[in-house]
Amino acid sequence: MVKRLTRSRQHRMLAGVCGGIAEYSNVDPTVVRLIWAFATIFPPTFFIGLFGYLLCWLIIPEESPA
Repeated sequence: MVKRLTRSRQHRMLAGVCGGIAEYSNVDPTVVRLIWAFATIFPPTFFIGLFGYLLCWLIIPEESPA
């Protein structure tokens, strides 16, 4: 079975991007959310974090219903 990156339906807070990355990487979704939040909070990486999330929301397909 091929492992695919999809937005999570189970570990969703906003769009499921961080939950999907966490499932794909086999880490806790909270860790991914904290890393993404720190990347968005600090001024030098604010736009990277914000637009990166929006871009991932558009590009990464949603997990199909089981």
